Amino acid sequence: MTGLGPLNRGTGIAVWRQIAEWIRTEAAAGRFVPGMQLPPEMELAARFGVNRHTVRRAISVLTNEGLLRADQGRGTFFAGRAVSYPISRQTRFSEILAGQGYSPGGRLTGAGVEGANEILAAKLEVPAGTPLQRIETLRVSGDTPVLSGTSWCELTRFPGLAADFAETGSFTQCFTRAGLGGYARRETRIYAERATVEDARLLGIDLGSPVMVMEVINEDLEGRPVQYARSRVAADRMELVVRS
Repeated sequence: MTGLGPLNRGTGIAVWRQIAEWIRTEAAAGRFVPGMQLPPEMELAARFGVNRHTVRRAISVLTNEGLLRADQGRGTFFAGRAVSYPISRQTRFSEILAGQGYSPGGRLTGAGVEGANEILAAKLEVPAGTPLQRIETLRVSGDTPVLSGTSWCELTRFPGLAADFAETGSFTQCFTRAGLGGYARRETRIYAERATVEDARLLGIDLGSPVMVMEVINEDLEGRPVQYARSRVAADRMELVVRS
């Protein structure tokens, strides 16, 4: 958790109200998103230097407001509206989240070069064996992971992709640096699976919980594929809206 500062006990504002306001502020900044678990009462009490009853009162108020929900035997979770993620020709992760008041970001979690197998060659419309840059990424809202993905692009066309994404956290900026005049979504395939061990680690979700899988092809302005990606989304943190 970030943004945790000392309570101001000289303002006349009840301590539990200050704790509740801090949680609201963190959620508004995108550091907490729907489906994310609130730290246990004991941990919050220790961090704020208060007793558990004080924390419990703040949580109770936020639960009544609908910001939090209590799952018996599991803990307290953020319940609010999931991020609305339109799927269209101009789908852009950072722009979509920023437009809804969230704080988007991304980081590189892995990279490598590999020859295109038959599936990747068909998706990118290149000969089998063509060198591809593979990058693995984690996209976040504030400090909360929302989407993990793997992307493949032609190495000769985007030789600096991994380094550029590590610096910018944005595919749009990466493609601009490579001289791509623009790109659009050609195709999105969506299906559901259960969270794997890797999903649980990267997305901070329970093993076996639902994830949405998106397979995406982006193309340049001439209709040539520039990126094939497979992404895994925490199902309760994002709602996909398909637009024609």
